[in-house]
Amino acid sequence: MKRFTYPALLLTLGLLSLVEKPPTTDWPEYNGGPDRNHFSPLTQLNPGNVAGLKVAWEYASGGVDTLKNNTQIQCNPLIVDGVLYGVSAGSQAFALDAATGKEIWKTAFTDDTFAMNSRGVTYWTDGRQARIFFAYGSLLYALDARTGKPVVSFGKGGKINLKDGLARPGADEYVVSNTPGVIYKNLLIMGHRVSEVAPALPGDVRAYDLHTGRLVWTFHTIPHPGEYGADTWPKDGHLNFGGANNWMGMAIDRQRGIVYVPTGTAAFDLYGSTRPGKNLFGNSLIALDAATGKRRWHFQTIHHDIWDRDIPAPPNLFTVVHDGKKVDAVSVLSKQGFLFVFDRVTGKPLFPIEERPMPASTVPGEKAWPTQPIPLKPAPFTRQSFSESDINDFVTDRDTVLAQLRRWQSGKEFIPLPLSPNRTVFFPGTDGGAQWGGAAVDEDGIMYVPAKQIPVTMGLVPTADGSLSAKAVDRTGSQLYQTHCAACHGQNREGSHDGSYPALTSISQKRNQTSVTQVLAKGQGMMPAFTHLKEDERKAIVDFLFGKTTSVVSKTGLNTSPYHHTGFTRWYDRAGYPVSRPPWGTLTAIDMNTGEHRWQVPLGEYPELVAKGVPPTGTDNYGAPAVTAGGLLFIASSRDELIRAFDRKTGRELWRAKLPAAGYASPSTYAVNGKQYVVIACGGGKLKTKSGDRYVAFALP
Repeated sequence: MKRFTYPALLLTLGLLSLVEKPPTTDWPEYNGGPDRNHFSPLTQLNPGNVAGLKVAWEYASGGVDTLKNNTQIQCNPLIVDGVLYGVSAGSQAFALDAATGKEIWKTAFTDDTFAMNSRGVTYWTDGRQARIFFAYGSLLYALDARTGKPVVSFGKGGKINLKDGLARPGADEYVVSNTPGVIYKNLLIMGHRVSEVAPALPGDVRAYDLHTGRLVWTFHTIPHPGEYGADTWPKDGHLNFGGANNWMGMAIDRQRGIVYVPTGTAAFDLYGSTRPGKNLFGNSLIALDAATGKRRWHFQTIHHDIWDRDIPAPPNLFTVVHDGKKVDAVSVLSKQGFLFVFDRVTGKPLFPIEERPMPASTVPGEKAWPTQPIPLKPAPFTRQSFSESDINDFVTDRDTVLAQLRRWQSGKEFIPLPLSPNRTVFFPGTDGGAQWGGAAVDEDGIMYVPAKQIPVTMGLVPTADGSLSAKAVDRTGSQLYQTHCAACHGQNREGSHDGSYPALTSISQKRNQTSVTQVLAKGQGMMPAFTHLKEDERKAIVDFLFGKTTSVVSKTGLNTSPYHHTGFTRWYDRAGYPVSRPPWGTLTAIDMNTGEHRWQVPLGEYPELVAKGVPPTGTDNYGAPAVTAGGLLFIASSRDELIRAFDRKTGRELWRAKLPAAGYASPSTYAVNGKQYVVIACGGGKLKTKSGDRYVAFALP
């Protein structure tokens, strides 16, 4: 019996006629499938012909903000029945003919909500109707996959607000969804992103009826009284603390009805005196019954996290041979460079995990947890410490770097932050190690992990009045800036070295006070809305940025922290290179059957260093690979604005192509009418690289 569906042409015309389906191999879910393995069974492209890849089409998605110059696209597009679904640099969803790149539809939402970088959409069909679930800031839309129009029977006029049910007195209002949810039967299971400061909202995981938008179940990641794990928090922790949220995505075993939910750190991310205890379910992998939200098992990868070491990516589900038997496994990566592997059903570790003693905190009131879990196998995919021998041979200001390193804390994992001017050296840095792109796994159980190995330095600074009290005090705009803004934009408004957070020293040359006030009120890009601040507090900050001094009476908010951090400062030398010895970015193949590494190669390069005879160093990177049954691994991710193909068995580079902007995203591969394509979103905008709005697809001529 032949299968029938809607081809791209009829989708364009909005017709309902049935025609024979052309031969198509899809990329139907985020990261390729419910297992999040970035794997495709396609074999047309292989090591023998991949060097012949050429650009097949380009699509300008729109939305580049030339004023900010740090607009991004992090989307991993879906391809279903010859139609590609993605998200633009301007946070709009769209559909294209996947063979030509011709636009079918595109949204034009202008809701009064904070929209941020989206990593993709969720597709659902019952064979008669098809929907795209797309988050625009805190609003979750159900769209008709044929037209892009909201499905009015879902929620209110086609949307629900993820903020509903989370709000509480004293908290901020920052809620967005940046990673697609998962489908289980009639449920759409969603996580969300919240702020990382003390007044953050909670990270509840929720399931909605995908037809109506009705809330079906909730799992409290900060347990309520009487729930498992409540004793790992102070009394009424669920009322006073936020975070511990799933922002990185989930994986699902639909056959067993289990959804695997990783979580991040409880807020405030880098100081936890007010939340003593292990803080379940922060920094945990949680196996939930997908139908009910009931906990089956969990494992906490960091106890009482005060290092912002969220689990950075969705889990991977795969099958391995372990002790002579096939085992269905689940694994999660770590920003620290660790890999935790478990039996998917029981939660039993497949390789030993050891609780090891860790340093105590020197900051008043902080009680670091005395031990942390360290997996003994597989070996870490990054180096684990930074010492004098790890400084690179061509650093431009060695004496300065040495003097700083000898003053600061380094040489071990999980050293708590000290009070500034002392600092802790994070290695790998605060965002990895592994990061949000995650890992690919092939049909043989080989995992491919992109990572970075760049040090970050950080300390803690007292807030304006240095107390936890809720009293009202006079604060200047400068003090408010130091408390609420300096962690990202720098103590002296200098911005971050890598360009992720822009400098504000000359903001008056780029924006007026009205536009900056609006950004503080509504958020923009990676920046949340400062709704937990009063209007006059926001005005005082803006006045400070524009050279005026204003004082306001300010009252501390929910669970205010007495400290804020000095910023996520990547440690570079004067020439702009990391002070650590290369590689600075890596791609590692790990045999998950044995836990042994197969190969590791640098990922990315600095052309000017290569021209001087320096071997490829790797670079800072964001994104992930796609791996195929044809023996290839495709990855962009690096700041050199290239996409590459590697031989997945050896790690040898086979092909590269220049992109219009860096591809800080994960590629998808698919086939239409027998031709295999590889597509990547080229958004740039991070690591001081230019922004872009293009999607570029490659194929053999």
